[in-house]
Amino acid sequence: MDTLEYFLPQVWFVILALFLFLYVMLDGFDLGVGILSLTATTEERRGILMTSLGNVWDANETWLVLMGGALFGAFPLAYATILSALYIPILTMIFGLIFRAVAFEFREHSDRKFFWNLAFGVGSFLAALGQGFALGAVLAGIKVDEAGIFIGSTWDWLNVPSLAIALTLIQGYVLIGSTYLIWKTSGELQQTHYQTAKIAAWTTLIGAIVITAIAPIFYEHTRARLFTQPLIYIFAAIPILGVILIWQLLSSLEKHQERTPFIWTILLFLLTFIGLGLVVFPYIIPTQITIYKAAAADSSLVFMLVFIGFLIPIMMAYNIYQYIVFKGKVTGSHD
Repeated sequence: MDTLEYFLPQVWFVILALFLFLYVMLDGFDLGVGILSLTATTEERRGILMTSLGNVWDANETWLVLMGGALFGAFPLAYATILSALYIPILTMIFGLIFRAVAFEFREHSDRKFFWNLAFGVGSFLAALGQGFALGAVLAGIKVDEAGIFIGSTWDWLNVPSLAIALTLIQGYVLIGSTYLIWKTSGELQQTHYQTAKIAAWTTLIGAIVITAIAPIFYEHTRARLFTQPLIYIFAAIPILGVILIWQLLSSLEKHQERTPFIWTILLFLLTFIGLGLVVFPYIIPTQITIYKAAAADSSLVFMLVFIGFLIPIMMAYNIYQYIVFKGKVTGSHD
């Protein structure tokens, strides 16, 4: 394998990981706020929650579209295999995103908001659930033949580890949604989400512990990866760092700090992504398809790299500009 064939797939693996992290971080709090909207006790509170997303949620979901396009262009074999194997989880996610998008727009013009409120919350939950099952299935590995064609069954994605990952991801979204609302709200509503953030932090921690415990039992390739030197020392450090970050998060919540809980949560997500990346690499579908086998032609990867090199700074600048412009708090008549 020459240098270019070895280097380019690695670059695109990192780019896809970046897109996925940005999507989970940004649209994650969107989905978390949507799920939390189901618990809002009054229409005014629910309106504040949805208003907090009104100017940013469209741009947040752009990263998912960009990630799907990049996966199709850079790793077409993986794209085809993943869509064939995860048809139901991906459709669940898409339907959930459609429900919440339609509900977001229609709710503002409806006199009877109950149905649209429910559609927004349930759509957010379904989108998060579909993403969790898809992630769990990819980490578990997808059955393929020697050519990389999917040969498994429609329901291979439905198993105990994938369910644990899906439920933990939902709790993670609720956590980042709660810390976002702490930043964006005030008064009694803010105090409520200090409490939801504490609960979500503990449930996310419990879910992470369960996944860490059962993954080596169910997945032989994960077990082999975890206990391979020198990665064993890195994987030993990740849980320790995770506990430190959780402790810092809980401490900032106890002190009723406004911005630092969101920052600690982002760092938790980043640490998780680093751990997942180390477990998966160099596979894009463990343990069948490597990034080298799934990669497109070198000329295609180079052409896309030039294009994406211009697009990423523009996208990130646009996101940052949005959050600077709409950085203030969202308040209601009682806050």
